[in-house]
Amino acid sequence: MTQPMKPLAETLRDFRDPILGRRLLSQLMRKIEAFGRPPRFMEVCGTHTHAFGRSGLRQLLSGHLELRSGPGCPVCVTPTVDIDRAIHLAHTPDTMICTYGDMMRVPGSASTLAGERGRGADVRVVYSASQAVALARSHGDASVVFIGVGFETTAPALALALEEAEESGLRNFYVLSLQKTVPPALGALLRGGDMGLDGLVLPGHVSTVIGRESFDFLGREPGIPAVIAGFEPVDLLAALLRLTDMVIDDENRVVNAYSRVVGERGNPAANAIVNRFLAPGDAAWRGLGTVEGSGMYLREDKASRDANNLVADPPAHEGEPPDCRCGDVLTGRIRPGDCALFGSACTPESPVGPCMVSSEGACAAHYLYGSGVDGIE
Repeated sequence: MTQPMKPLAETLRDFRDPILGRRLLSQLMRKIEAFGRPPRFMEVCGTHTHAFGRSGLRQLLSGHLELRSGPGCPVCVTPTVDIDRAIHLAHTPDTMICTYGDMMRVPGSASTLAGERGRGADVRVVYSASQAVALARSHGDASVVFIGVGFETTAPALALALEEAEESGLRNFYVLSLQKTVPPALGALLRGGDMGLDGLVLPGHVSTVIGRESFDFLGREPGIPAVIAGFEPVDLLAALLRLTDMVIDDENRVVNAYSRVVGERGNPAANAIVNRFLAPGDAAWRGLGTVEGSGMYLREDKASRDANNLVADPPAHEGEPPDCRCGDVLTGRIRPGDCALFGSACTPESPVGPCMVSSEGACAAHYLYGSGVDGIE
């Protein structure tokens, strides 16, 4: 259900430090006025999309700056062909599919995993990859397939689950890896044409794993200011203020405004376990097409656990949902409210596309917080 727009006083009361919040907001407004036009920023992370809406900042800043949502929801960027593959696996004899709850209702060409479970397929919701390993241990007569969806944040947990299965000698645990990496996708997005973007709000969780330096290329090519941000309202305001300063000063670099969590090189232990089990490869993204080196797949020496080996024939693929513009939302070309289906034919209760399904989806966030048509009109 859509939440009412928060008034300024209530938005500031929600800040842990309302005085600091008011000061940052005042500084940001002065900077924008001095800039002479409303800047357009993209928040890359789906959690940031919800944080901007939940805090009231997106609505509060509407008319002063424009926020566009980017490819920051891993469920949303998973293309229909990959959903079809998961559904196809669900009908493989003696196979159990394990997946996160968000994936259950994402539409494939003709059905969903939830729909196929209703038709008798063994599809189960899990809360971790390790839980899928436990199911494989207790169901030795079934091939247990974990659908690995996520960015760099969830890859270490997937790798640890693979390590657990390996050390336990489980031969019936498989992975369909749909894991993706954020930096190559951002490069592809910005090379894809003039998006009219003035800066990027970079994901805090992903940056915790891969580090600030992984985004340094943004300052060089294509040359755009970017700020790694936390998730509190003050974090978000501080990031927007830093971005606006860099836009005014014509300064293209990557600033870490979440240094209490994010380091320069990320988490070496997490990256080491990921590299032991997963290797990069080309991957298809909804809205972006195939992005070179943006996928994470099982290494050749771990290929025996690749769920693709369980089926010989590729699944039927009938195309994307008609009239759904989720791909355009994910690439910032439109706002959720610009889609003709938004809020009418497509709602969280009856979603047409994944952007309205996932808890990190931009359409779901804009619907929930009443900001489907926010921004500069």
